[in-house]
Amino acid sequence: MTGEPAIQVDALRKRFGDVVALDGLDLVAPEGQVLALLGPNGAGKTTLVRALATLLVPDGGRARVLGIDVLADPLRVRREIGLAGQFAAVDEILTGRENLEMVGMLYHLGRAESVRRAREVLERFELTDAADRRASTYSGGMRRRLDLAATLVGQPRVLFLDEPTSGLDPRSRAQLWDMVRELRREGTTILLTTQYLEEADRLAQLIAVIDQGRIVAEGSAAELKERVGRDRLVVRLADAGRMEDARVALSPLADEAPLAAPGDIRLSLPMTGPELPAEVVRALDRAGLGIVGLEIRTPTLDDVFFALTGRHVEREAEQPQEVTA
Repeated sequence: MTGEPAIQVDALRKRFGDVVALDGLDLVAPEGQVLALLGPNGAGKTTLVRALATLLVPDGGRARVLGIDVLADPLRVRREIGLAGQFAAVDEILTGRENLEMVGMLYHLGRAESVRRAREVLERFELTDAADRRASTYSGGMRRRLDLAATLVGQPRVLFLDEPTSGLDPRSRAQLWDMVRELRREGTTILLTTQYLEEADRLAQLIAVIDQGRIVAEGSAAELKERVGRDRLVVRLADAGRMEDARVALSPLADEAPLAAPGDIRLSLPMTGPELPAEVVRALDRAGLGIVGLEIRTPTLDDVFFALTGRHVEREAEQPQEVTA
């Protein structure tokens, strides 16, 4: 390790027409760690990854990967990185082995070295038994593993994973998590974009929360959760249409305004003492408001994002591609 950041972004800007995708974004990723970029669709995650991977040109600012300027020397950057996008980019006509050997040839590794590295990553990703089958016969999880395997043929020092587990079943997701941990132990720097809070919590040493093209908070999972503070009482209302009435009824019981996402039936307020749940039930009953449940929760990454942006990350719908942000 060199001691300098693996990724450094300064005041990066990008617009798509009237849409501001990156709004002077700053980010630093230490070498040899997993940095999770957490945020909803349209926040700018994929745009940032594409800029760092030299797939689009930013409008302003500066970005460096391993000290290499992505605009001044994009070819050199490409030799050092691997990229797995939101969808597995494999040739379905070719076999798994042929896909990987083709990647090796594109890296100008030569025939013998391409064959050797293809064999190594097939073993690593438990694809040896299916190596000589066409990729069109692979399951979704196998295709994703093959896609990730292809990114490692060139032995990248920095790996970009753009929502790599989107759409995978729990078993395939767990396998990919194990692979990410192993790569990190070997010294690979990984920038992981995700909408899954548990994924960021389990894998990342550093988490950056992005919203509207800017980093709005960063730190370890524990540090971010500390920003939210106390346990919260979550109230599930019977009628989402009366959320404002519930806010008014409960405001005298809290030392900060009760929080709720638009259209949600959940409302939360900080725990002020063991008597709060009973007081909440009585206050809502007096206001003629029904509830379907109460829950005391310790702070989560979702609470962090909600406190910062007013949105729940895990409730954002998955989209095929982030094209405008």
